[in-house]
Amino acid sequence: MYDELSNREKIILRYIIDDFIKTAIPVGSRYISKKTDINLSPATIRNVMSDLEDLNFLTHHHTSGGRVPTDKGYRYFVNELMNDKPLKENDRELLKNQIGDVDLAADEIYKEVSKILGRLSKEISIVSQPYLSEGLFEKIELVSLSSTKLLVVVSVQSGLVRTILFDVESEFPRNKLGKFAAILNQKLSGLTLKEIRRTFRERIGDLQSDSKEIIKVFIDSIDKIFQDEKEGLTLYIGGTTDILSQPEFDDTSNYKNIIEFTDDKDVVVHVLNSLPSESSGIAVSIGSENKDEKLKNFSIVSTTYSIGDVKGKIALIGPKRMNYSKMISMLNYTSKLITEKI
Repeated sequence: MYDELSNREKIILRYIIDDFIKTAIPVGSRYISKKTDINLSPATIRNVMSDLEDLNFLTHHHTSGGRVPTDKGYRYFVNELMNDKPLKENDRELLKNQIGDVDLAADEIYKEVSKILGRLSKEISIVSQPYLSEGLFEKIELVSLSSTKLLVVVSVQSGLVRTILFDVESEFPRNKLGKFAAILNQKLSGLTLKEIRRTFRERIGDLQSDSKEIIKVFIDSIDKIFQDEKEGLTLYIGGTTDILSQPEFDDTSNYKNIIEFTDDKDVVVHVLNSLPSESSGIAVSIGSENKDEKLKNFSIVSTTYSIGDVKGKIALIGPKRMNYSKMISMLNYTSKLITEKI
C-alpha cells in the first residue's frame, strides 16, 4: 500500500509530522539537525526530505521554506509511525468529572459531551443520539392525551425510549388503543426498528378494518415512529468557537467550510456512517480521503459508544494537523464514559 521507507526516512518523517502538529510551522533540515539526536548533517537531512517529497509524503509552500506533511504523509504517520499514547491523567480526570456531573434527563448528556469534547480538544465535536433503528423492539404504548393528541411510546431492549406526539382528527377509545398495542407487541417482537419500518405494511395486513384509523397514523408516519436515521437522528455539535484558536482559521474560508458542513445534518450523518473503521473501532479520514469538498483541509476521527444493543457516534473534526494520537485516546475514553454513565 505504501512506498517502503528506510529507517532513516521513517525517523525524519515522524519528527517532521510530530513537530508540525505541535507548532504549525514548516520544518527545515537545519532545525532537525539542531533539535534532534539523529546525528546527521543538514545536507544529509535535506536529501532525505527531498526523497520524501518525491514520494509525496512531504511538500513545501516556498522554495526556501521547510517541509509540511501531505495527506499521504499524514496517513502513513497514522497507520505506521504514530505511537499510541494513553490520555494524560489530568485530561482523564477532567472528562470523567465533567461527564459525571451531567444530568441524564432528556438528551442533556449528548449535548454536554459535545461541549466538553469541543472545549478540551479545540476541535469540532459531534455526538449523535443512539441509532435506535438497530435496537431490538421491546414494546409500544399508545396513550390518548386528548381528542386531538395521541402519544406513541416505543421502547427498545437496551432500555431507551422514543416518544412521539401526534395530532389526530378524532379521539381513539382507550380499549381500542390497548388492543392495537397488544397486537403490535406480539407481531413485532424480536425485530429491529429498521426491520419493522421495512416490513410494517406486510405484518399488519391481516388486521381488522376497525383499526384502520390508527393504522393510517402509523403508515403515514412509519419513519418517524420507528426512526429513519435521516429523519429522527439528533446531532449535537460543540467546539465551533474553541476551534478558532487554531492557526488554520486565520483563513476564514476554512471556518466557513466547516460550519457549512456541520449545518447540514443529513450530510454529517452520511459522512460519519460511511467512514471505514479499523478493528479498534476508530475511523480516521484525512483531507482528500473525505468525499465532501468542504472537508478537503480537515481530518475526521470517530468512534462509537454502546448502550445495550444500540450504538451512537462521537467524532472530532479539525485541521489535518490535529494531534491524532491524543484525539483517538480522547474519543476512546469518552466512549467508555458514556457507556458507563448511561
